[in-house]
Amino acid sequence: MIAPLVVVAAALVAQIAPYQITAEKAAKIDAAVTAQMIEAGVPGITAAVSIGGQVRWTNAYGLSDVENNVPMKTSSVLRLASISKPITAVAVMQQVEAGKIRLDDDIRVYVPSWPVKEWPVKVRHLLSHLGGVRHYMGEELQITRHYSTTLEGLTIFDKDPLLFEPGTKYSYTTYGFSLLGAAVEAVSNMRFVDYLRVRITGPAGMTTLEADDQAKIILGRSRGYRLGANKVLYNCGLADTSYKIPGGGLIGRAEDLVKFAIAVMDTRLVRRDTVEQMFTPQRFNDGSPSHYGLGWGVDTFQGLRRVGHSGGQQGTSTNLILFPSEGVAISVMANLEGARVAAFTDAIAKIVLERN
Repeated sequence: MIAPLVVVAAALVAQIAPYQITAEKAAKIDAAVTAQMIEAGVPGITAAVSIGGQVRWTNAYGLSDVENNVPMKTSSVLRLASISKPITAVAVMQQVEAGKIRLDDDIRVYVPSWPVKEWPVKVRHLLSHLGGVRHYMGEELQITRHYSTTLEGLTIFDKDPLLFEPGTKYSYTTYGFSLLGAAVEAVSNMRFVDYLRVRITGPAGMTTLEADDQAKIILGRSRGYRLGANKVLYNCGLADTSYKIPGGGLIGRAEDLVKFAIAVMDTRLVRRDTVEQMFTPQRFNDGSPSHYGLGWGVDTFQGLRRVGHSGGQQGTSTNLILFPSEGVAISVMANLEGARVAAFTDAIAKIVLERN
């Protein structure tokens, strides 16, 4: 399904593509989002579009806080969930460029406290979900304990065996990115959240991205919801995401997600060859391709190469997609867990990619 990645250098630079968000297109987007919100029972949506290296459109729909009738705003912040992963991947690749991390090193070179496993697990394996590190088990998604450090969060899974020999299978894992975050901390001598602020959010102009600290007062934080039987709306379950910040513990607004995409595409965060490497599907040990690069999912949409990432956890569903050859990025964030936000981004993409 996924063709090998062949991208000329110019395709990875945020360009002024032949697209605009006209009043007619904006109205179409509003209609599409509103219709899907009603069908899916989503309380609130915030979304953004960038074209040619600039944020060209952003809007919000519905309610951020249903009980208090607070409208969703473009300034509202929601849990990113797994969109935290490509952000962590960029942090890792910055350190690869600096010569402080090597993709084919065993992760224990950088996180020696992680126990020895049956096979070495390469940094590359973790970035592409080929490392055999497990995902959640039991009630781990409902953890409410606060973890004060990234290394402390590793204790949840560090004693467990690998699921398979690294490189032989794909198995999605948030915990693998916890290990990567610990590696970034080790080589940078900075707390992971501090590293993001200095090396990612600052250069990208992202003003709201931070750790989803449940004790902190975070202005504009949306409430989160879940649907029960017959689409009855409930408050979402409790969770403290401090144990998995690099893989699913960040919070921010939709506009900041497309600003991150812009900064990746215009090589403000990592070099062009590094971006190409991240957007290239990784290969299994037998040479066959995966559908996932280094921190980014890779596929096609309407004949165009698309990269991106989705996310979902208590009270949130998110999606960020990039069309590097077109210089277009789209983000959608919903304050409802389990919502199919890919349908929202697809609908917006079809409208945005209409030639003017």
